[in-house]
Amino acid sequence: MLPGGLQRRSPRRNGNLRYLFEDYTLDTDRRELRRGVEVVSIAPQVFDLLDCLIRNRQRVVSKDDLIATVWKGRIVSDAALTTRLNAARSAIGDTGEKQYLIKTLPRKGFRFVGAVQEDEGRALELAGSAAHSGVTPIQTSAPRLSIVVLPFVNFSGDPEQDYFVDGVTDNLTTDLSRISNLFVIARNSAFSYKGKSDVRQIGRELTIRYVLQGSAQRSGKQLRVNVQLIDAESGIHLWAERFDKPVADLFDMQDEIVSRLANTLKAQLIEVEARRAERSLHPNSMDLYFQGRACMDKGLTPERLTQAQGFFQRALALDPGNIGALIGAASADATIGGAYMSDNRAAHLATAETTLINVLSMAPQHAVAHLVLGGVEIATNRAAQGIEECERALALDRNLADAHAHIGLAKYLIGRGTETEVHINEALRLSPRDIYAFRWLLYVGFAKVQLNADADAVAWFRRSVEANRNYPPTHFGLAATLVLVGSLGEARAAAQAGLALDPSFNIGRFRVGASSDNATYLAGRERIVEGMRMAGVPEW
Repeated sequence: MLPGGLQRRSPRRNGNLRYLFEDYTLDTDRRELRRGVEVVSIAPQVFDLLDCLIRNRQRVVSKDDLIATVWKGRIVSDAALTTRLNAARSAIGDTGEKQYLIKTLPRKGFRFVGAVQEDEGRALELAGSAAHSGVTPIQTSAPRLSIVVLPFVNFSGDPEQDYFVDGVTDNLTTDLSRISNLFVIARNSAFSYKGKSDVRQIGRELTIRYVLQGSAQRSGKQLRVNVQLIDAESGIHLWAERFDKPVADLFDMQDEIVSRLANTLKAQLIEVEARRAERSLHPNSMDLYFQGRACMDKGLTPERLTQAQGFFQRALALDPGNIGALIGAASADATIGGAYMSDNRAAHLATAETTLINVLSMAPQHAVAHLVLGGVEIATNRAAQGIEECERALALDRNLADAHAHIGLAKYLIGRGTETEVHINEALRLSPRDIYAFRWLLYVGFAKVQLNADADAVAWFRRSVEANRNYPPTHFGLAATLVLVGSLGEARAAAQAGLALDPSFNIGRFRVGASSDNATYLAGRERIVEGMRMAGVPEW
């Protein structure tokens, strides 16, 4: 029995267990810490300390536990323990101030709060050595959501454009690494494959599932960027995108392209992983998380959200510390409450907030957790706090387009609807094909009603419906504004479309669930209520 109930090393079928987090790998057989393919030099006790914290990441590890496990019970000073903890943090890019991966809980102990994937199987020689020495690497299964961004190719025939395409590669690698659970091969390792095109071999050598290839070509005042996502195991093309942009400020263009790619890739990879999970006879916690996330991504109806919650709860039954599933469950609760899909709106929002506070105690730098918490605060008459949370999320991940949209919604709720459109346009600039853009368009529609610009409101609600026909609030908003512009017949059809998606919706629920006590907001809201009533939305 190990001290403090700490976990023993798990039995391994093939003699090796690797922990994957951020762009690091902790290999317990080789006793190596790698960042990408590069070995990070650390002292043996620092390795043991990391191993102990990561292996027992579902609990707080006390000082006594660490001393008993790492130092075998020998007397160790607080200064020596602190030195080793600081060395461990430094080795994985963390600090005592940020505590992004290793969190200190005063008077309790320490906990590893980063997202971790376990990979069983023989470790293989990664790029750099085996890939270029002629040695055939030993095959192992690639971790989920693992990707390499290969150096983009400059097809312009202009060497001066090399810095641009290399910048896209560098920035995209950095930005993708901010996405939770995504394992991204480090830039230096990726650049060792410059000019190579056999994606299946690259996948085997790097032990990753996906390869992103790209190219850029400048012609006169126009720049074209092509990208494609490839399954490294099969070589099948999963997704492709093309950007045609007028050449202006290359750095601004670079940022925009990287933001669009990062946002789109996140959704694409979740969808692909969910399809893999559907084929699994014995899905694990992450498989179930991906299925729940994909279920929400297909449409935010009461039925879809209930299905998603089922996946998230099954995932948490297998792994109570699955942060993705916790945030997924909170997002579903926040949507059910925020979109008036339940008479217990306040209870759903309160549950979401409790879950998110718990997540942030484990992972205080989790950008999406801050984002969703901001949304909950905005929906519960705390717009200023919500805006701060969204700004904190953007500081952690500049590509979170949804954070800009949430701020736009908050401005509407505090009676500043004139500002909403600017924030939504920024979200659309970062992610114009975002799977949740329909909600952003909806926010502008409501803001236009607040400004008495009813014809404009109709146009924005129509755009929202066209982007996603499976979101009930959009149909109800469209119905109300169609009444306001005199199109009663079409308004009634829109109301029926909304009720087909959410048969329990009624005006009473909507009126009780006001998200703000701002007088300007409430006045505009009453116009929407009257429009819904005339369109045939039931009172109760």
